[in-house]
Amino acid sequence: MRTIETDYLIAGAGAVGMAFADVLLTETDATMVIIDRHHKPGGHWNVAYPFVTLHQPSAFYGVSSKKLGTGELDKTGLNKGLNDLASGAEILAYYDEVMRHQFLPSGRVQFFGMSDYEGDGVFRSLTTGERTKVIAKKTVDATFLKTSTPSMHTPSFTIDPSARFMPLNDLPRVTEAPEGYVVVGGGKTGIDACLWLLEHGVDPNKIRWIMPRDGWLLDRENTQPTIEFFHYTMEAQAAQFESIAAADSIEDMFDRLEACGYFVRIDKDVRPKMFHGATISRAELEAIQQIKNIIRMGRVTAIEADRIVLEEGEIPTGPNQLHIDCSARAISNEEIKPIFLGDLITPQMVRSYQPVFSAAFIGHIEARFDDDKQKNQLCGVVPLPNHDTDFLRFTAAFMTNQYNWGQDEELRGWLKENRLDGFSKLVSEIAEDDHEKRSVMKRLRNASMPAMMNLQKFLGQLDAA
Repeated sequence: MRTIETDYLIAGAGAVGMAFADVLLTETDATMVIIDRHHKPGGHWNVAYPFVTLHQPSAFYGVSSKKLGTGELDKTGLNKGLNDLASGAEILAYYDEVMRHQFLPSGRVQFFGMSDYEGDGVFRSLTTGERTKVIAKKTVDATFLKTSTPSMHTPSFTIDPSARFMPLNDLPRVTEAPEGYVVVGGGKTGIDACLWLLEHGVDPNKIRWIMPRDGWLLDRENTQPTIEFFHYTMEAQAAQFESIAAADSIEDMFDRLEACGYFVRIDKDVRPKMFHGATISRAELEAIQQIKNIIRMGRVTAIEADRIVLEEGEIPTGPNQLHIDCSARAISNEEIKPIFLGDLITPQMVRSYQPVFSAAFIGHIEARFDDDKQKNQLCGVVPLPNHDTDFLRFTAAFMTNQYNWGQDEELRGWLKENRLDGFSKLVSEIAEDDHEKRSVMKRLRNASMPAMMNLQKFLGQLDAA
């Protein structure tokens, strides 16, 4: 077994591992060994469905040191008028370029693709079987945030061999039109499947959508990091805090968040019970609302030759129905753990909706501070949401982090200059005489503390229930 020495062993060359490594490369003189099962960096993007795109602007994604995307507004399609959304192919090419033209030429990064990390500093080549021992000062587990894609996902239900069934990845390979389509899964992947079918001329009445839970969705117009969208973006944040602060119950809070435009939902008559942070444009929302045959009978337990069995009943199916599996959850972690623990770093979310920014920020904290207690105080884990009420813990954790970061002048400067942050620079550039924009920021500041107090009250009610 050969041996390699390095400062950091990074397990995983996906978005999280690359964002962390990029900051260390920029801000330290550390050496790194990066290991991944795929032959190229990019993690789950290597096996994503062919028509996948980001659902947030490209400006929020990638590594800090290199721009992703065109920086232009989309001129066509269901994202028309909003900042561009990089495709899966663009993202893979981007990460390959970062690795080949930035990381490897530095002489401080070694990348071992097609390799399985076995733990304790040992990885095995998937092509040769050779094992290598890495002696590192610290290990970074960039695989802790579990990602799942349709092509790699094993459904939790049984499937009759005679049923036409495929993961979403195979949908563009359809060569013979079925009588109808059955989309299994109500999350962002299910939305993408429905939108793809509609964009390719499928009659909405020929789509049945199995949706175990409806979800609260975010309006993408409110997530734009460019100046022309300032009022949409910052007013949405101000309205979010004002809605939370004014609410007299958890249900009232969600009603207010919807009324102010922070949340949207597919069906006004169905109360969402899920929240995964999925983002959608108004045009996309209007498109999927054309689909009226939505099955809300719980999760699928079996797809048989002539019926689909669900937790709360069954519906007919047949050999001429094409069943599309969209039941994989993109990121799913019930467990949280300290990010900094001795010689182990476990990147997790420290800002709402932004795992990549989070990884970059954690990299900066690692580069700047020595004490684990201090580092963990600045990097409180923002738990990944699942149920609707998880929005409360999710938001409270982020607000706490944001407050703590604001107390450190250096961190405020770093946030302003980091391209993945999105908003700090936008806010810092408001002119002194721009009273309209400054009034929006005043609303946000005035509502933040009352919002936090109300969140804590509601969380107490949830914990006591």
